[in-house]
Amino acid sequence: MRRIDQLLSSLGYCSRKEAQALCDEGRVRVGDEVVEDASRRVEPSQVRLDDAPLEFPDGLLVLFHKPVGVVCSHDSREGQRVYDLLPEQWQRRDPKVTSVGRLDKDTSGLLLITDQGALVQRLTSPKHHVEKTYVATLDAEPTEAVVRAFAEGVPLKEEGGELVRTLPATLKPLGARRAEVTIREGKYHQVRRMFAAHGLHVVALERTRFGDWELGGLAPGQWRAL
Repeated sequence: MRRIDQLLSSLGYCSRKEAQALCDEGRVRVGDEVVEDASRRVEPSQVRLDDAPLEFPDGLLVLFHKPVGVVCSHDSREGQRVYDLLPEQWQRRDPKVTSVGRLDKDTSGLLLITDQGALVQRLTSPKHHVEKTYVATLDAEPTEAVVRAFAEGVPLKEEGGELVRTLPATLKPLGARRAEVTIREGKYHQVRRMFAAHGLHVVALERTRFGDWELGGLAPGQWRAL
């Protein structure tokens, strides 16, 4: 049970003070009952504002197709953000809406957006080894030797110059200089660096799967609720 003013504020609809004004105007209902007191405690799923149920009252989780050229940062100084392509109301939610992991500016594809901190921690924790699948367009065809090298783990240079071998990854050539890669960790620019270690340049990169979620036919810049 939550106070109506706290609920509407945390979901980004208005301030707590403005919530009382919405109640005074008869715009807030619980079931068929008009609620006049914004301090009343209610079940979030039962509240309706302007005759519509509240959006994601128990936590937001959506699958977003990140286009090339936008960043996952909350800092607008870094360029257009993924959050700029999502409903403005979501940016006012508390807890704050964020991405699960990141995709760099030049990588497109599946990105999970949520305000559930525990879920972010579970999906990004290195100990859980959540699988991510990418389709890479390369400047040359990957050889069977590269496929075997990915399966064994590729040594990558970390900060300080230390070589650290990646976990075994699956590389599946698709033809036409394209390849599908599945990894179980999330090192900095990992897929691009793994190919570069074998003399291959990634021309384009798209994430198509994250854990149990797949991008499917979702168009760039579009999202769907999970």
